[in-house]
Amino acid sequence: MTLNSINLGKVAVLMGGASAEREVSLMSGNGVLAALHSQGVDAHAFDPSERDLGDLKREGFARCFIALHGRFGEDGTVQGALELLGIPYTGSGVMASSIAIAKVMTKRIWRAEGLPTPGWFEVDSAEATRHAFGALGAPMIVKPAREGSSIGLTKVLTLEACEAAFVAAAQLDSNVLCEQFVSGDEVTVPVLGTGAQAEVLPVVRIVAPEGKYDYQNKYFTDTTQYLVPCGLPEGEEAAIQALVRKAFLTLGCRGWARADVMIDAATRQPYLLEINTAPGMTSHSLVPMSARAAGISYEALCVRLLQTAALDYGIPTA
Repeated sequence: MTLNSINLGKVAVLMGGASAEREVSLMSGNGVLAALHSQGVDAHAFDPSERDLGDLKREGFARCFIALHGRFGEDGTVQGALELLGIPYTGSGVMASSIAIAKVMTKRIWRAEGLPTPGWFEVDSAEATRHAFGALGAPMIVKPAREGSSIGLTKVLTLEACEAAFVAAAQLDSNVLCEQFVSGDEVTVPVLGTGAQAEVLPVVRIVAPEGKYDYQNKYFTDTTQYLVPCGLPEGEEAAIQALVRKAFLTLGCRGWARADVMIDAATRQPYLLEINTAPGMTSHSLVPMSARAAGISYEALCVRLLQTAALDYGIPTA
């Protein structure tokens, strides 16, 4: 007997896309597709970079599982198109998706709401990057303001390294973020659900080789350690979960998301880094890992997320 106890209709798993995270998206999408097939769901792969989104309506798709990452998939653009087509989709709506992909806007809202996030500057030149380094100190993180998976990220230790770090980030995004580095434990925290029903899953603590949790160590090596249970004091884990839930709700997220948090080693203060509204679903991904610790299998997670597919404005009647 499968987990699919209701008819979910014809389902499109959106994967691939045109962002710098295309490769990861294809891995996520294929994993989701196989899981849905195993549960008897009528699911089909759909790559928006190779097909017209209008085909979703013409071919009778009832809902979409968004396994796209980064721009043109996680940023509100696809969500807006699906709203116009009247096809429910997984994850956050247009506004929350567009805010969450923009790290600077996310940090502004969190700061305005009193939620802790590292200090930052948005820069548009190597000179501005050097100014940020002088204000934030070493080390400093330089990264594209609207990318994920640590693509284009540089940890800057010296003033001389600022220019190269800016150039690396600017090649991917005209908006570049300089962020104060927080030394300590790195954790990630998934959330499932919407509004009052939002459920925070177990905290995952990440221990990467030499503390370098980059694109390669995220997806293509087996040397990074993921600790669930996380090993943090019980009260500390609960406080981080409460913080992440508030961060999720503050941005208006729905369906699911995963927030990345750094815990200052000296003060044990947690700092919100960013929130992903279409998290990875690969063999190395952290939402499935946390869900498994909560007793939710990968297959059950995929079906559960698909069941939450929705529209911001409801299903059009005309």
